[in-house]
Amino acid sequence: MPQIGWFELLLIIIIAIIVIGPKDFPIVLKKIGSWVGTIKRYFSDVQKNVNEITNLEEENKKEKSDE
Repeated sequence: MPQIGWFELLLIIIIAIIVIGPKDFPIVLKKIGSWVGTIKRYFSDVQKNVNEITNLEEENKKEKSDE
């Protein structure tokens, strides 16, 4: 996986400001932040559901072994 350093990040921001424009740049950042938050919540919910399913399966195995 490629790593992005400070110089590359600064270059991306400068290009984004030139392409989008300084007036609309904060609006775009807010929208991107909203998308990132939505994606993080989605993956958090998926991970929580997987953990719940895994815990239920482990409890079922313990109950069967106790019998």
